[in-house]
Amino acid sequence: MHDQYIVEMRNISKFFGGVKALKNVSLTIKRGEVHALMGENGAGKSTLMKILAGAYQKDEGQIFVEGKEAKVSSPKDMIKLGVSVIYQEFMLAPDLSVAENIFIDHLVDSGMFINWKRLKQRAKEQLIKLGFDDIDPEQKVGSLSVAYQQIVEICKCLARDSKVLVFDEPTAVLTFSETQKLFDIIRNLKANGVGIVYISHRLEEIMELSDRITILKDGEYVGTVPTADINKEKLVSMMVGREISQLFPKRNAKIGEEILRVENLSAGKMVKDVSFSIRKGEVVGFSGLVGSGRTETMRAIFGADQRDSGKVIFFGKEVNFKDPKDAIKNGLGFLPEDRKHQGLLLEQSIRMNTTLASMSKVKKFDIINHKKEKEYVKELLASIATKYGSTEDNANSLSGGNQQKVALAKWVAADCKCIILDEPTRGVDVGAKTEIYNIINQLAESGVAVILISSEMTEIIGMSDRVIVMRQGRISGELDKSEMTEDNLIKLSMGV
Repeated sequence: MHDQYIVEMRNISKFFGGVKALKNVSLTIKRGEVHALMGENGAGKSTLMKILAGAYQKDEGQIFVEGKEAKVSSPKDMIKLGVSVIYQEFMLAPDLSVAENIFIDHLVDSGMFINWKRLKQRAKEQLIKLGFDDIDPEQKVGSLSVAYQQIVEICKCLARDSKVLVFDEPTAVLTFSETQKLFDIIRNLKANGVGIVYISHRLEEIMELSDRITILKDGEYVGTVPTADINKEKLVSMMVGREISQLFPKRNAKIGEEILRVENLSAGKMVKDVSFSIRKGEVVGFSGLVGSGRTETMRAIFGADQRDSGKVIFFGKEVNFKDPKDAIKNGLGFLPEDRKHQGLLLEQSIRMNTTLASMSKVKKFDIINHKKEKEYVKELLASIATKYGSTEDNANSLSGGNQQKVALAKWVAADCKCIILDEPTRGVDVGAKTEIYNIINQLAESGVAVILISSEMTEIIGMSDRVIVMRQGRISGELDKSEMTEDNLIKLSMGV
């Protein structure tokens, strides 16, 4: 055992039934380092971290914390030992306040009663440390945006004074400026001797932030390398077992007539006088900070939220979709950013989720042909390299990236004329991202108009024919391909 290691995981194996999730995987975490854990979706990263957190029990191997073997039976055991995990899917109580969630483990300082004034004050201090003093400690967590819920999750773990912090895709829903704030926090923790395990599919983040990188593939250990000794190309090759010469594949779409036009749209507090249009075969990116009104604009167009004023013109005719069902029937699709609550029915089968928006393809006289449905689903999921056991398995049995592929497959099957994709590659590995980009290109080449909302500026620049930037509910600018740079996007997003 090396003194500099806070945690050492030796030869960890885990099986679910007869399926190997991990086989002889080892990981060491040093004091005051950022250790990146990488691999494709399904590589075993989350399983390894759940074992470290005490949420899963290992079948083989040993875990040492500060030189002593840890006998772990629950997450509470690891929290006591100073190990906290911030999961990709939040572990929050939506009906409790921000303050209650942050200090859920120790609501009482002393005595038997909660000092609510003190609790609120302590929560405010934690939020200010992260640079998010605009979050109200008394607000219910369920009413916060996804990005702000992530901040509360991070605060909760920081409040435990952990020796080891695991971040699982922490910036997936954060903007550029919010991400930089988080990086500052991580660097401060590192300077104070905290060991950080950082899971991300964003190569730029890994190269900027980490000291060492461990790569897993198909549940097995590939290797650990100092970040300074590897480049992005070699890293991708180690992860996916093949070279990826171009992350953003070329598109040969013919841009045609106008499909959707929005004029002076206003809806609630988040959408103010928005106007734009999109043509057949075009990919239009929507960029902006979290809370800029991008998602709310699209929900109002799709009929998910009521609009106050303005026009939506679809194929030359003014429309007012009463609800999403009406929009889908007319050829408009919407992949939401929150796949857990809006994109999928997690307790239902992969088969049902995939054909939910295209039942007419697999039924006759209102009777579903299940044999035809299964074959169709298998063929569709194979075309986007989705990893799953059976089409009858529930969607929650899939890794995050494969859940996203099923959510996207649903809309590919629906034969939409125009499709809105809200953060389509959130939590998806670099290999799967390229597969999703290929799907977007195929949609555009077949004449579909694609609206791409993304917080990743490289994705917006790499995939869009032009980009519309929103700020505080309004369009702050539009850039064509030649004008798209990170600098220009940040300036428009921040009103500079």
